[in-house]
Amino acid sequence: MKHLGIRIGTVVLEIILFVLCVILAATAPRFLTAENLLNVLRNVSMQGLIALGMTMVIIAGEIDLSVGSAVAFAGCLTAFLTGHLMGAGLPGEIAVPLAIVASLAVGFALGSLSGFMRARYSVPTFITTLALMTGLSGAAELITNGFPLTPFPSWYNFIGGGYVVGVPLPALVFLAGFVVFHLLMNNTSFGRSVYAVGGNAEAARLSGIDVAQVKILVLGVTGLLAALSGVMQSSEIMSGAATTAKGWELDVIAAVIIGGTSMTGGSGKVWGTMVGVIFLGVIINGMTLLNISEYWQHVVRGVLILAAVLINRTQKQS
Repeated sequence: MKHLGIRIGTVVLEIILFVLCVILAATAPRFLTAENLLNVLRNVSMQGLIALGMTMVIIAGEIDLSVGSAVAFAGCLTAFLTGHLMGAGLPGEIAVPLAIVASLAVGFALGSLSGFMRARYSVPTFITTLALMTGLSGAAELITNGFPLTPFPSWYNFIGGGYVVGVPLPALVFLAGFVVFHLLMNNTSFGRSVYAVGGNAEAARLSGIDVAQVKILVLGVTGLLAALSGVMQSSEIMSGAATTAKGWELDVIAAVIIGGTSMTGGSGKVWGTMVGVIFLGVIINGMTLLNISEYWQHVVRGVLILAAVLINRTQKQS
């Protein structure tokens, strides 16, 4: 019944998204242009990439509040390392890839740390990632000294701002990530383990699943995706800035919940998250095209999150 409720909820969301697109096409002529639709896809791609990982985390019965700060920290760390490596005499073609790999490794390690603290010491991930959110924000400020770092060579902009066959590269990365995570969660033993752990961790343990390993991996992968988004964003703006990605964790979690993933764990679909990400992107884009105040945009997004939680609870009880 729970999975049936999720499928019904996703179909309803798809219908609402379609109706919304029809309304926007009629009221905002620029909405259906190829340029604007690609712009929507670009705008949601970095948060969407993190949402794919967050889907696994929430299905496994955990939460990660640190992803916004992790994005900013990864971008700043990449800029910091690039500047120091190039200052030491390494060419940009070597310094930048090394900095990116280091930032991705740190992102994975920090995410895994949250999973380890949960598995080894039973510290709720809400607490651990809340601490990380604050700590990483401060660390980003420390390594940049409060000012954007701009050490990147001009070609670096391609990662976050470039196009491949007319499609933004971050959008292609997001779409590729969707395919990978869709297959992972639906066609592998690891995906089944994630659902089992979120549904009943003790039963999963008794059936031979390494619950600790599953939780460490899903949080580590989400940290890696946050770092990758941070790299792409630093490329798009050509700097490492500590003030970027503020509030992203709420947008990411909202997209996952709107997509039908249960906050209590054990159920959810990557496809639903994909629809949720695009739904939020279309809402924001449409309100911008209609010149709706940014303050009202925040109000609407808050209402949408509350409505999604209520729908989620209704489905769970049905």
